[in-house]
Amino acid sequence: MEKKVQRYYKLKAKQKELEKELAELRQDILAYFAEQGKAESVIGSYKVKLVTQNRKEYDDDKLYQTLSDPELWRLLSKADPAKVASLTKLKVIAEEKISHTYDVKTITLLQVDKQ
Repeated sequence: MEKKVQRYYKLKAKQKELEKELAELRQDILAYFAEQGKAESVIGSYKVKLVTQNRKEYDDDKLYQTLSDPELWRLLSKADPAKVASLTKLKVIAEEKISHTYDVKTITLLQVDKQ
C-alpha cells in the first residue's frame, strides 16, 4: 500500500506541474491569437481554434430572494448553474423572473486538433 500512496503522491505532483505548464502555454497561445486578431488558424499540423462561451454566475442571495419557495430552493440547495438551467428549460422557473440574479461571464476555450 505504501508504494501506491507514494505513486499517487508523485502523480499528483506531476499533475500540478503539467497543469501549470498547460496554463502557461494556453496564455501564450491566447496572447498570440489576440495579437493576430484571429480566432482560428492552422499552425504546423495543428488546427487551433478559440471558442467563446458565455456562462452565468448566479448570486446565491439574489436567487434565494427571487425563489423564496422552500420546495424550489431545496431542489437547488445552492446556485448550481446546471441545475438552474435545467429548471429553466423545464419551465419550473421563468427565465425572466431570475434574469437579475446572475452575471454573464465570457470565457474563451482553446481547441487544438491534430490534422
